[in-house]
Amino acid sequence: MQEDRNSIIRRIAKFFYVSLIHDSLENHYVTNFSLMQHHKYSLTELENMMPFERKIYISLLVNYLEEEAEKAKQRS
Repeated sequence: MQEDRNSIIRRIAKFFYVSLIHDSLENHYVTNFSLMQHHKYSLTELENMMPFERKIYISLLVNYLEEEAEKAKQRS
C-alpha cells in the first residue's frame, strides 16, 4: 500500500518536473542562490519543494518585491 502511494507521488512529481522543464539549470541555481542569500530560504527547503510550489513562492515573492518598490517610489 505504501509502495503504491510512493509510486503515485513519484509519477506526479515527474509530471511537474517535465511540465516545468523550461527553467534552465543556470536559472535554477541563480534563483536558489538569490533565495538563500537574500530571502533566507534554506537549500533543503528549496530542494524539497515541488516545482509548482517553487513557482508559486517565487511569483509571490516577485509580487511582494514589486509592491515594496512601488511603495518606496511613492515615499520618495
